[in-house]
Amino acid sequence: MIGDRRAYDLCKRGMDVILAGVALIVLAPILLVVGVAVALALGRPVLFRQLRPGREGRLFELRKFRTMLPVSVDRHRDEDRLTPFGVWLRRTSLDELPTLWNVLRGDMSLVGPRPLMPEYLSRYTPEQARRHEVRPGITGLAQIHGRNALSWEEKFTYDVRYVDSRSLWLDLRILLVTVVKVLRHEGISAEGHATMPEFVGSGRSFVTADRGGTTRGSTATRRPR
Repeated sequence: MIGDRRAYDLCKRGMDVILAGVALIVLAPILLVVGVAVALALGRPVLFRQLRPGREGRLFELRKFRTMLPVSVDRHRDEDRLTPFGVWLRRTSLDELPTLWNVLRGDMSLVGPRPLMPEYLSRYTPEQARRHEVRPGITGLAQIHGRNALSWEEKFTYDVRYVDSRSLWLDLRILLVTVVKVLRHEGISAEGHATMPEFVGSGRSFVTADRGGTTRGSTATRRPR
């Protein structure tokens, strides 16, 4: 079983390198055009960079095309910062193209649980935390079953199911279905939200420090309205 898993990991890594490398070469003109368009529409920097936890919770720098304006006094909500151009980038998933570089580097895989925020690590249940047993992916089992139309708990259930049943056949199926869903623009946003609401825990309390050094807790997950 361990030998089979190692063989799968090697084959998957080879597939990631080949497909991501070829995609970066073939899509280079599109990357250039989108980069220029982002610079003209949103200004610099062109890329959105943010630390995300990968396999075993190790942090890496995620790279995507920017889709939002900077935070300001009258623009602090995601809904206010997301421009029509940014919405289009997300609907077409063109904002994800620079993430292929993360795949080539080995930070991510083409298929796997999506990389989320570092502060979520302490909010997972032990079962949900198993999503970090594999490299995060550009797409995954949760994405082909609803993407941002799913609740957090539903996403994490699919993530763990992928960890337990992952195979090259499943990876290829997820990639194929992802292409179809991207072309159909399905499940891009949660209902009533420009982005997914913050994950604050699954029916259990957690404690975090706010800017003043005091602590605050929550016992429920904000679900899309």
